[in-house]
Amino acid sequence: MDHACYMREALTEAEAAYAVGEVPIGAVVVMDGEIIGRGHNLRETLKDSSAHAEMLALREAAVRVGDWRLNGSAIYSTIEPCPMCAGAMVQFRVKTLVYGASDPKAGAVDSVIDVVRQPRFNHQVEVVAGVMEEECRAIIQRFFRALRGKKASGEMAELVEGARLEIE
Repeated sequence: MDHACYMREALTEAEAAYAVGEVPIGAVVVMDGEIIGRGHNLRETLKDSSAHAEMLALREAAVRVGDWRLNGSAIYSTIEPCPMCAGAMVQFRVKTLVYGASDPKAGAVDSVIDVVRQPRFNHQVEVVAGVMEEECRAIIQRFFRALRGKKASGEMAELVEGARLEIE
């Protein structure tokens, strides 16, 4: 499987989030070589704390497949998933998670805790970490630099509330 090809698609989703002022995280779900779900952060837009990129991509994939079980699927996320998204991957029966940059503050795969490979759960997710890590980290750094710049210059009346990660 060409991990870089699908991670580029996840980065395209992250750019879409950036364009609307959301923390730029993107995800795609792949099954049998086809993208069946896409998502990018929309927490601020939808006023919904569950509107993470991974959650939106998983929901779209389930609708497309017609089942909540996404057996055999892979999800590509630009950032190490949070506990909610990692738990959803277990519940959706995702086979493989491929992520770009780690999240030392909220990562629930390799950084803070490991939800997806918990042996007491009835399903575990295989993990491939660090795919296009520099590119995935760079978009988030660019977003937060711009956010801090707007805050410092007084241009931005309202900051993105509750941003879940800032990597530097």
